[in-house]
Amino acid sequence: MRLSDFLEYVKTRSPLDTPDIHRFMDEMSDQARRITFELNNAYHSPDEVRALLSRLFGREVDPTLRVFPPFYTDFGKNIHIGSRVFINACCHFQDHGGITIGDDCQIGHNVVFATLNHGLAPEDRKTTYPAPITLGRNVWIGSNATILQGVTIGDNAVVAAGAVVTQDVPPDTIVGGVPAKPIRSIHVRQ
Repeated sequence: MRLSDFLEYVKTRSPLDTPDIHRFMDEMSDQARRITFELNNAYHSPDEVRALLSRLFGREVDPTLRVFPPFYTDFGKNIHIGSRVFINACCHFQDHGGITIGDDCQIGHNVVFATLNHGLAPEDRKTTYPAPITLGRNVWIGSNATILQGVTIGDNAVVAAGAVVTQDVPPDTIVGGVPAKPIRSIHVRQ
């Protein structure tokens, strides 16, 4: 299986349940771990961090991206990050289903993005199902939040620390709790 074939397949949100897909995911996980081990096991300048992330993502990252390692992912090739994004330490990006982060976003410590889910029926439990996570512009994700598969977070939204986001978040909204619920609207200055 080629990377381009896999990326097209996950867009369909179809199950990841064939031997070829599992073999490909294992190979990609090994590649991602090699790079993340290199990233996380020594000090690197911001430029060196961006160079390692560019290798991990398979494309050049924006020169304004700032990431504080350690940073974890088990795939790496389906992460797309805009300009002026900050990602704090110990974040986990499970990106098989795709993670897109818009311009000017801030991601707190220990945030988890999980784009895979397992089947609920016991006989389907080993099957995983991908769905993308998308953050609009100027989103702030608080520390220890978890964003689950298929969620879109609108522009200027805030996810409170420790929240578990299971549904889309409208623009200009603060959400918090488990599962996350709207707390209030944000009045955006023009």
